[in-house]
Amino acid sequence: MIGEIVAAFRQGDVVPYLGPGITGLPGEASPPSLPEKLVQELVAGATTPHKIRNNLTAASQYIENFKHRKTLTCLMAKAYTNECPPSAFHQWIAAQEQLPLIVHAWYDDLVVKAFAARKDWGLVQGVTQSEHFGDWVNWFRPDGSVVSTKEFIRDGSGAKAPAEAPEETLAWRTLVYEPLGSVWPASNFIVSDSDYVEVLTEIDIQTPIPDSVQTIRKGRSFLFLGCRFANQLERSFARQIMKRSSDRHWAVIDGALTKNEEKFLREQNIERIDASLAEFAAALIESDLAAAAE
Repeated sequence: MIGEIVAAFRQGDVVPYLGPGITGLPGEASPPSLPEKLVQELVAGATTPHKIRNNLTAASQYIENFKHRKTLTCLMAKAYTNECPPSAFHQWIAAQEQLPLIVHAWYDDLVVKAFAARKDWGLVQGVTQSEHFGDWVNWFRPDGSVVSTKEFIRDGSGAKAPAEAPEETLAWRTLVYEPLGSVWPASNFIVSDSDYVEVLTEIDIQTPIPDSVQTIRKGRSFLFLGCRFANQLERSFARQIMKRSSDRHWAVIDGALTKNEEKFLREQNIERIDASLAEFAAALIESDLAAAAE
């Protein structure tokens, strides 16, 4: 199976979907790589009711409601502002110039750090209606500067979505899509209950998903790394982002699956690879090097 996946990478036929687990690959210096770890960082900086202290979206919503959105944004930025270098796997992913799309569904900056040596890529991030009313995404160049969008279509809610990707983004060799936002370059975070409600209300009709992403994913297989599908939020985002893609996908998940995860994998035709993320990542890199030497 590794050989098949490496071949798909080399042909540009796979879309890596990088979840929270990928953030933990650098080791102890890594920023929070699980929702359970992140929520502890947030509640350490702002008092929240005991019953929601282990619920990331609910705790975030409480902080936003009673401490102001800026407090939530600052706490999130603090949790993910560090000097942790990207892992060998992050570096390997960034070196795959034939990949047109990478989905990074977490809040750290390790992926973009790994891309620092390249100039032929760009970034599109989900943004909140509370801070960017009317916009679903922002586009950024490799230096972090914003790409302006001028032509819009308004949906029924009054929010606007780009009629098409800004022209200069079409020349990017690789598009990094961060549906939940990220600490870099502008601390955009989709993390509270209301953030998710706004996106999920429209995601079934694909409005929050950039048109470039919708175009590139067609006919391609997704490889889910560092992801779990135990809750509805995780499943909904994955399902809608991979919509109208290939009918063959993979997910590296170590250990027992929940019933909901089993059902989701079966429904989406995702082949489960029962292996530790670190071991799989190392095997993928080794197999790619071996293929290159042949």
